[in-house]
Amino acid sequence: MPRPLWAGAISFGLVTIPVKIVSATEDRDVHFHRVHLTDMGRVRTRKVCELDGEVVSQDEIGKGYEIAKDQTVAVTDEELDQIPLPTAKAIEIAAFVDAGTIDPARISDSYYLAADGQVAAKPYTLLRKALERSSKVAVAKFAWHGRERLGLLRIREGAIVLHSMKWPDEVRSPQELAPREVEVEVGEEEIEQALQLAERMTIEDLSGFHDEYREALEGIIAAKAEGKPLPSPAQDGKPEKGEVVDLMAALNASVKAAEESRGERGEDATVHEMRPSKKTARKAPAKKTAASKKSTASKKTAAKKRSAS
Repeated sequence: MPRPLWAGAISFGLVTIPVKIVSATEDRDVHFHRVHLTDMGRVRTRKVCELDGEVVSQDEIGKGYEIAKDQTVAVTDEELDQIPLPTAKAIEIAAFVDAGTIDPARISDSYYLAADGQVAAKPYTLLRKALERSSKVAVAKFAWHGRERLGLLRIREGAIVLHSMKWPDEVRSPQELAPREVEVEVGEEEIEQALQLAERMTIEDLSGFHDEYREALEGIIAAKAEGKPLPSPAQDGKPEKGEVVDLMAALNASVKAAEESRGERGEDATVHEMRPSKKTARKAPAKKTAASKKSTASKKTAAKKRSAS
């Protein structure tokens, strides 16, 4: 396991659970250095004071808050550590809620909470079992990196997970971004096709997903290191920007592609046919009327013949 990032306790009513925070995720991105292209020398970032132009060492750098133009107040780390917060060294559970009521947009980083010592084993297990049986998640407050944060506690494979959350006023409203329904017409048939596509693409295990961009980037780096030609770019087959796409045709094609990728046969799907164009729709009644007139005329001729005989 990675080294602990924080040590404190979960406060659950009168129950105290000593815990350590360890990161639940790891960075797999490919990181680049900034280099001088002529000789591949590293280019470093120099921290320079904008008043005297001097390079400043790390121990000369502190925190400052600008309260007005040309007026900055310095705040030390010691002063921040002494802020009288009840959550300074505690993850204080404030409430329990149904998991489905949490907006995913509010969830940020994730951490595992490890029981800190044998004394924490029983209360840790007690909280874990309570969360498992209630099917709820715990909302908590805790101090982290110089500020108080909102957290979410849930269970993952027998361990308590802490999700850092955004405060309610930190999530912007999306109302101005979504198209208004009065300006967009979506038919029931299109909605049914979209639902069918979602059903065909439903899976239970996400472990098969991997970072294709990182793999391609590593391939480029390996090719350059070995002096080999770079891999040719793949053609994605996506429509050009600005190209008009027939939504129903795209949905039908997507459903068929999803069936093929899962080894399903087309006869099991209920793929709807495309709606006829307005021009075709107007011609159809005319043909039906002509046929009706021809049938009526034939009946009249037959009746005259029977009368004559």
